[in-house]
Amino acid sequence: MTARGDGLSGTVWAGARERRVRTGGVELCVAELGERGRPTVVLVHGYPDSKEVWSEVASRLAGRFHVVAYDVRGHGRSTAPRPLRGGFTLEKLTDDFLAVVDAVSPDRPVHLVGHDWGSVQSWEFVTAERAAGRIASFTSMSGPSLDHFGHWIRRRTRRPTPRRVGQLLGQGARSWYIYLLHTPVLPELAWRGPLGRAWPRMLERAERVPGDGYPTSSLPSDAAHGAWLYRDNVRRRLRDPRADAHAHAPVQLITPLKDVFLSERLYDDLEEWVPRLTRRTLPAKHWIPRSRPDRLATWISDFVVSVEDGVPRAPAPGRHADRFGGRLVLVTGAGSGIGRATALAFAEAGARVLAVDRDAEAAARTAGEARGRGAAAAWAETADVSDEQAMEKLAERVATEYGVVDVLVNNAGIGLGGSFFDTTPEDWRQVLDVNLWGVIHGCRLFGRRMAERGQGGHIVNVASAAAFQPSRALPAYSTSKAAVLMLTECLRAELAGRDIGVTAVCPGFVDTPITSTARFAGVDAEEERRLRKRAARLYGLRGYPPEKVAAAVLRAVARDEAVVPVTPEARAAYALSRWMPGALRRIARVKPPM
Repeated sequence: MTARGDGLSGTVWAGARERRVRTGGVELCVAELGERGRPTVVLVHGYPDSKEVWSEVASRLAGRFHVVAYDVRGHGRSTAPRPLRGGFTLEKLTDDFLAVVDAVSPDRPVHLVGHDWGSVQSWEFVTAERAAGRIASFTSMSGPSLDHFGHWIRRRTRRPTPRRVGQLLGQGARSWYIYLLHTPVLPELAWRGPLGRAWPRMLERAERVPGDGYPTSSLPSDAAHGAWLYRDNVRRRLRDPRADAHAHAPVQLITPLKDVFLSERLYDDLEEWVPRLTRRTLPAKHWIPRSRPDRLATWISDFVVSVEDGVPRAPAPGRHADRFGGRLVLVTGAGSGIGRATALAFAEAGARVLAVDRDAEAAARTAGEARGRGAAAAWAETADVSDEQAMEKLAERVATEYGVVDVLVNNAGIGLGGSFFDTTPEDWRQVLDVNLWGVIHGCRLFGRRMAERGQGGHIVNVASAAAFQPSRALPAYSTSKAAVLMLTECLRAELAGRDIGVTAVCPGFVDTPITSTARFAGVDAEEERRLRKRAARLYGLRGYPPEKVAAAVLRAVARDEAVVPVTPEARAAYALSRWMPGALRRIARVKPPM
């Protein structure tokens, strides 16, 4: 037996408590963080990783849990079996896991988390009878049960349909690396040679995984030994999958939607095998323990706490519940209208909601209702988006107390009607300060923190159909919204390489309180009140609710859409602006009924 690598130096594991666990002819390196006595979370790494893949997630969990990670046999600082052939079967990996659990948590079941092959073997643990009672919960990511996979293949070959054949062929193409790993000698030569040297750079480029000590210097040996994970298990289990592979603990499935190795269709039948299943999805690639540690730590924490409390929580019901559960969403102008509806829609999807409005009472009402609608948490903050210093203080407070925002919705805005020559410089300043500078402040202050975190995110800027539809009655308002649209397009181009989506949502006539507070240039107070009432009545007759705009916002974030016109008239104006701009210019000459 030989020890491999230096998997502790220079990482969070350098401050961990290390122990050696002997089992089945190997010696496993086990690292522990956090206080014993708290719920134990065991992290199992995949291929060709060592426990170092979990360092960012572990550091975020350690303040709340007793965190344990171990190098799988033949990886990192654990020793390899001799001979290698037959030394990596799922049965022996289960022996290893139970030995680790007995050492770190002898009197209490553990919460299991697995990624890639760590998830594949963890499915064995959570469905094996001899591990029943030792696992309190299981969080799976990027690694299916080989038994479930075997049954998935059987169903599609025995009853082929065009759709099922397409699924088989699609996953077969994604599994190209499995065929190569079954070839003799070549994988070992590649990993100990050019592939091992190139792998860190390949991960950075393809997966946007930061280096910072990962992978460790043991990678070539880890990858060479780990090839036997596939050789010892894949063909055997896919040919003869177990019929009793039912999970004996609650399972949380986290599916990265951009995974190039595994299709999300693999998990279509999972409820048959897992009575208590929580599904989550993430717009990310395969190596999410490195690229999305914040999101994983939040979901793992929430799931563990729910199980410990005796009530495993599934995501709140709703079309986007699995995507936004636990994500931190900040909405400006959340006291009423589109902002309030958007905050509540994210709450119903289980997000953590920050309702920001210059009206403290309105923000507090939205936050309170968000908690009642299913938000994981909700808070109210008061700020005027046009005030640069107030926004800087808000951004600092949010980062300190709540963390980096995952989704930012710059919604706050004001309306102003009247001809160009009736619009004073002060009118222009007020409209641009809120409608444009408010968006600039939000994007600059919160977007910068998203970019610096390096874990993606999304920014939604609420513009208007007026952004692409000229109007003789709304010169200041239309100009401010057109600027927001162009800002959004520019920022989308700049942040695309950082995995941050940017969307301009452009509503048309929506029944919101903005009509009751809009200002009209060049008229006295009495005439302004009359015009407000008329506008509110017309928008009310139109009857398009802000909840439909909120649904479009969530859909746009989920799909990473660039420009989203909302309402039929907005979509028509957008189409005309692209294909028949002259028609819009002629329409703009018509004097509005107001």
